[in-house]
Amino acid sequence: MSELMFVEAIRRYIETLPPAETGWLAGLRDPVVGQALAALHGEPASAWTVESLARAAGVSRSMLADRFAEMVGQPPMQYLALWRMQLASRLLLEGEPVAGAAAAVGYESEAAFSRAFKKLVGEAPATWRRTAASFR
Repeated sequence: MSELMFVEAIRRYIETLPPAETGWLAGLRDPVVGQALAALHGEPASAWTVESLARAAGVSRSMLADRFAEMVGQPPMQYLALWRMQLASRLLLEGEPVAGAAAAVGYESEAAFSRAFKKLVGEAPATWRRTAASFR
């Protein structure tokens, strides 16, 4: 019951956002961006491209790229990279091995994931996990 109340509260909040508001919550109310966000959040490990995401949203690549960046404040693939790192961070804190976290968020190799994680977060995944765990 509490989850339903939370969802309803978020829906009502989204409805009250001014038309010029940006961010992923504002993007949810846009039919095109909302479809793209649902796809990314529903299948974050998929090998998304702007083209495949545009196909899922039923629009052209350029329309999706422009509208997504305008509404969310960043391009779709950048958003996806950050979303994947948030998911991976949670998995790492829960004890998932680096290779498992990498696979769970769509990376084919642990090395590629580690490079992307370090680029976005500033530390290697294992180092980040040790540091973050010490603050828990």
